[in-house]
Amino acid sequence: MDPQGSRSYIAVMDFAPAFDAIADIVRSIPRFDLLIAAIVAMVGGWIGAVMVHRRVPAGRVVRTLSTLALGAILITVVLQLSRFDSRIDLAVPQLGLPSQVVEGGETRIPVSPDGHYWLEAQLNGVPANFLVDTGATVTAVSQEVADRAGLAARTGGIPVRITTANGAINAQISTADTLSFGNVEASGIDVIIVPNLGQTNVLGMNVLSRLSGWRVEDRTLILVPAQADLSE
Repeated sequence: MDPQGSRSYIAVMDFAPAFDAIADIVRSIPRFDLLIAAIVAMVGGWIGAVMVHRRVPAGRVVRTLSTLALGAILITVVLQLSRFDSRIDLAVPQLGLPSQVVEGGETRIPVSPDGHYWLEAQLNGVPANFLVDTGATVTAVSQEVADRAGLAARTGGIPVRITTANGAINAQISTADTLSFGNVEASGIDVIIVPNLGQTNVLGMNVLSRLSGWRVEDRTLILVPAQADLSE
């Protein structure tokens, strides 16, 4: 008995959140080609290592092929991640990664009554409203807008998991042929398709950072593309 009369408690760890997260990851695997390819390559490498250990002649070939496959997957992931940084302008059209270009003329966007800046844009020729969000790394659209604009998940796209008001969800990456608003025309821009996003499509930094500059004056957001004529 505790001489101080205090009670002893055994802390019980709640594993439910961890199990839920693991379950979400497992459920997401069939949706992403790269994850499946990586798992297959890793299993192949393990099989190759076992074959080498048992002196099976084809073991080294299997292990080498799996290593090359993992290397190719890594390069693909790096290429796609680099596209979120405007300082690294990589384009590999053969992999569905076209050049990302933002050009046009100066565009002014007055602040909305809700205190945000909203764009009336055309995504692949389809009208859609976008919230300008400097805290978003990449432009995001709802599934409904993606369907209307003919956006499809990129084959071999990297897995994307984002946090929304409804919790963490899986999203898919795609590429918009055109995104225009005001006097600005963007092409080849990466976007993520987010289920349950509602009506709030988001214009992120992967577009804004490719502008020559942007600023706020008198509650008006001014976007200046690199090719804008500032002499006017």
